[in-house]
Amino acid sequence: MRDPFPFPPIPALSKAVEPYAERFSMSTLPLHIHEVIGAALFYTLIQTVVSPVLSNKLFPQHYPRHHRAKKANWDTHVVSLVQSLIINGVALWVMFADEERSSMDHEQRIWGYTGGCGIVQALAAGYFLWDVGITLLNLDTFGLGLLAHGVAALSVYTLGFRPFINFYSPTFILYELSTPFLNIHWFCDKLNMTGSKLQLYNGISLLVTFFLCRLVWGTWQSALVYRDIWHAVGRGPSADALAKAFSDPTVTTAAADPHTNPMFFASQAGTVPVWMAGVYLLANVVLNTLNWYWFVKMIKAVRKRFEPPKPGKREALLPAEAVPRTKVSAVEDKDRMTVRHRRAHSIEDVVPDSEELREGTIQ
Repeated sequence: MRDPFPFPPIPALSKAVEPYAERFSMSTLPLHIHEVIGAALFYTLIQTVVSPVLSNKLFPQHYPRHHRAKKANWDTHVVSLVQSLIINGVALWVMFADEERSSMDHEQRIWGYTGGCGIVQALAAGYFLWDVGITLLNLDTFGLGLLAHGVAALSVYTLGFRPFINFYSPTFILYELSTPFLNIHWFCDKLNMTGSKLQLYNGISLLVTFFLCRLVWGTWQSALVYRDIWHAVGRGPSADALAKAFSDPTVTTAAADPHTNPMFFASQAGTVPVWMAGVYLLANVVLNTLNWYWFVKMIKAVRKRFEPPKPGKREALLPAEAVPRTKVSAVEDKDRMTVRHRRAHSIEDVVPDSEELREGTIQ
């Protein structure tokens, strides 16, 4: 499949990056460097210009334009929403339309390349390049968890330019299918729509997609990629695979075109070093661990909705002898009302609010 990006590589930019591509064995980087940089600049434009202008115009009472941390948080959620919609659409389209990818065998999954997988990888690398930069600039707001997530994801998608497991680039992007629902959930809270039907139905969709895409699909695909990498460590493409790619009469006419010959760059590939497999596997473990950690935080948030307040908790914080009787009675009445409210469970109990989600820094 040819790269569907509407703009061809910029010759000067590709030539400028070639020495670095050769030094780090990233053969396909010159073909996609304009997409990586373009994506990073596009998301920077949304964060610094589009989001502030539109948010201030559409939601002047809610947009925190005078608070640095809150403004950065709002603008990055806008970028995250836009990016997740774009990259999910591109990844799903590539998975269904890229015939070369669909017919890849084990060796092609490791060393193969298609333009469709390449653009998914480039757009993802551009986003995570922006993500790491904005997280470093606002580390006090976003924390080390999100920095680890961004660095791990950027490492994975950068390694793909060798090319290495290019096949899996759209596969793991489908983690992002839960991201639009998370951002909508967050904006509902900021727009005073907490508890609305929109937030309720969106919250249910968030829990379902997070579980299915990040935990079920993600863990399963991680097992598959671990298997492929394990069989490739210390090996290079087989002579038979290369001979078929460049000598088979059915592909000879297209063998010189990287967009029609999935193994075009495999002729330049060496063996898969242990360090590269280790970097990829470590990054994948970090991402999956974060996903399970975030989901556990979500489950804890759900459980809190069903648990009545612990007896004596308020008394420990606010001794009765130190407070007028009228205030003690008011506290007790409030606790009784809380217990009755918690026992009258509804479907909203299974949807954690944004404060509970933020405790786990879920992205």
